[in-house]
Amino acid sequence: MSVRTKRRPMDNCCTLRFVGPSSQRDSARAALEALGFAEVEGSMPWREAFPQWDAEQLPGVCLVGARQKEGMTQVQLAQRTGIPQRHLSEMERGKRQIGKKLAKTLALALNVDYRIFL
Repeated sequence: MSVRTKRRPMDNCCTLRFVGPSSQRDSARAALEALGFAEVEGSMPWREAFPQWDAEQLPGVCLVGARQKEGMTQVQLAQRTGIPQRHLSEMERGKRQIGKKLAKTLALALNVDYRIFL
C-alpha cells in the first residue's frame, strides 16, 4: 500500500547493510565506492526525526498505528476491549491518557507490547 508523506523520498537512493568477513571490509568498501555508493556516518534518534510528535501525543500515535496495523476501526476496537469509542478517539488525539490497565487491555487486543502506549 502506497502512503503519501510530507517529505519527498530521495530519488534513486538506497541504503545497504552487509555482514561478512572483516578481512574483506576494505575491498568491499572500495568496490561500493567505485559504483557510486557513499558511506554515511552515524544515525539519528527517532525522536529527532519526528519532532512533530511530542511526548503527550506519542501514545496516541502508537495507538493509531497499532490499530491500523490490525486493520481495525475505533468501533471494532471498542467492541473488542469494552472501552467506549469516544475514549479511544480521545486517547488517539492525546486528549486522554492511557493508563497501565488500559494499555494492557489495548495491547492484548492489538497484539503489541503494552509499554508502547505508556
